[in-house]
This record gives sequence, structure tokens and C-alpha cells, in this order.
Amino acid sequence: MSAQVELTLPGPISAYFAADRQGPEAVARCFTAQAVVNDVGQMHTGTDEIKAWKAKADAKYTYTMMPFELERDGEFHIVRVHAAGTFEGSPIDMTLRFGFATGLIASLEISV
Repeated sequence: MSAQVELTLPGPISAYFAADRQGPEAVARCFTAQAVVNDVGQMHTGTDEIKAWKAKADAKYTYTMMPFELERDGEFHIVRVHAAGTFEGSPIDMTLRFGFATGLIASLEISV
């Protein structure tokens, strides 16, 4: 088993991972009003849709995400996470691509 890597994540990303364990309201507060989440091809625009997306995921699954890699791609921050839970194919590694505006998340693209 490999040693756990401690990452220093940018503030908005760190806030997102903390909020992910606190529920839909907390997650929605991490995003700008017009933010877009693309979760494996499913688009969610604005904080109301993002809150509904998180509520639906929480109702359907329990899971944990452990970030293990961070890189930059221009203005975007790309975080690789190990996700495990009550979903098909668990555990998996996923890629989360974050874009920021005004200190909040303006875009999040999730892919496997």
C-alpha cells in the first residue's frame, strides 16, 4: 500500500472538498452564481442546479474522495482523486478540473 500524499490545494478547491462532506448547501456556496458543473457529461448550471445535483448524489450514494495529485493547465487546476463508495465500479480514480472566478469555483468538470 502506498504512502498517503499530502497536497496543498488552492483555497476554493480545499473548501469544495470540505463542503462535499457537509451537504448540498455547503457545496453550492463554493460556486459562483453562474457556475457550471459537468459531471461525466451531465451539465448543471447555477447554484440551484448545483445544489440539486449534490442532493441527488447524496441521496443515491455514499462515497469518499481522496485527492492525490494536483496540476495546472493554464488557468485551470486539475485534481486527481481516488473515489470509493456505493457506486458501480468503486473504487475509481477521477479527474476534477476546476476553474475559478472571484475566489469561487466558476467551472468544475468531472471525468473518469
